Amino acid sequence: MNNHKLAHIGISSNIRAACASKLSYISTIMVRAKHFVYKKHFDGFPKDGDLVLEEEELPAIKDGEFLAEAVYLSVDPYMRKYAPWQPLNKTFYGRQIAVIKDSKNSKFPKGQHVLASFGWRSHTISDGVSKDPFPIKILPDYGGLPLSLGLGVLGHTGHTAYIGFLEISQPKVGETVVVSGAAGAVGSIVGQIAKIKGCKVIGIAGSDKKGKWLTEELKFDRFINYKTQDVKTTLQEFAPEGVDYYFDNVGGEISSTVIYQLNPHGRVSACGSISEYNDGGQKVTPIYFPLVAKELKIEGFQSRSWYHRWDEAVAQNLKWIQEGKLKYNETVTEGFENMFVAFTDMLRGGNIGKAIVKA
Repeated sequence: MNNHKLAHIGISSNIRAACASKLSYISTIMVRAKHFVYKKHFDGFPKDGDLVLEEEELPAIKDGEFLAEAVYLSVDPYMRKYAPWQPLNKTFYGRQIAVIKDSKNSKFPKGQHVLASFGWRSHTISDGVSKDPFPIKILPDYGGLPLSLGLGVLGHTGHTAYIGFLEISQPKVGETVVVSGAAGAVGSIVGQIAKIKGCKVIGIAGSDKKGKWLTEELKFDRFINYKTQDVKTTLQEFAPEGVDYYFDNVGGEISSTVIYQLNPHGRVSACGSISEYNDGGQKVTPIYFPLVAKELKIEGFQSRSWYHRWDEAVAQNLKWIQEGKLKYNETVTEGFENMFVAFTDMLRGGNIGKAIVKA
C-alpha cells in the first residue's frame, strides 16, 4: 500500500508517515546477504568445501551506517597466499565495488559506489571505517570507463604495478625487462609501463593465446611460453646481452632461471610467488650465488606500505589509458555464487588480465 492510496482513503498524515516508516524498516531488515565462509584451511590447491556459501539476515542500519550491495568482486593470487593466516568460520576476505543502497552516514550517501574490503559478501552493513589497511573509498569519476577498473588498473592492481615497477626498477631507456605472470592483472600493466619508459620487454606466461595478446595488443617485444619452451635457452636467445630487471609474480623455478640471467647490479621486484602457494615451493634452485656474485638487488614490497601514493598511481594510469598508451583486459565471471569457480580458475592461470566477478 503506497502513500497515494493511503491518502485516498482518508488516513491522517501521521498514520501515513508511521506506515511508511514501518514499511521501510521491514524492507531493510529483510535483506538477506550471501557470503562465502572459510570452513577449512586450504591443503594444497583449494577444494570444494573449503569455502561454503551461506546466507544471513541483516538488521536495519543504525545512525552512522550504510548498506552496500556488491556489484563487482575481485579474485586475486594474494587471497591464496595469505589464506593460512585467515580465521576459520568467517567471511573470506577480499575487495569489491559496491553500490550504497541505504545510508545513515553523510560521508557515504545512497547511490554512490565504494571500493572496500568487505570480503566475499553480496551485502554489507558498514560504519565507513575499514578493518583493512586500505580505507573505504568513494569511487571517483573515471570519465566513462567501466567501474570495474577500480578493482584493476585503476585500483589495487594498477597501484601495485606502478609502485612495484617504477619505485624498485628505476628504469632506464633501453634496458631489458622480464615479467613473469605477464598476462595477469599486475604483469600485463608492468610490461606496458616498461614499454612507456622505453625498455625492451620480455613476457613469460603459459599459453600462446596469452603470448599473442602480449605481443600484438600490448606490444611486448618477446614472449616465452614456459609450458612449451625452455625458459633458460629461449631467454638467452631473446636477451643475449642479459637482463637488467625482473618483475617476479610467480617465484619457483622460473624465477630462479631468470635471476641467473641478470646482469651485474640487476634488480628484482618480488611481487608474488603464485607457483609456490599450493606446493610450498619445493623445486627452487638456490639463488645466493648470482645474488652475491653479481651484486643484485632483490626487493619485496607490499602495496599497502605505499598507500600514500595511491592517488598518484591511479591518476597516472588513467592518463595513460586516455592517451592510448595503457590497455586493459578483464576476465569476467557472472554471478556471485561463482566466486569460488573464478578464484580457482585464476589460480590455474585461466584469466587474461584482471579476474573479476560480476555479482
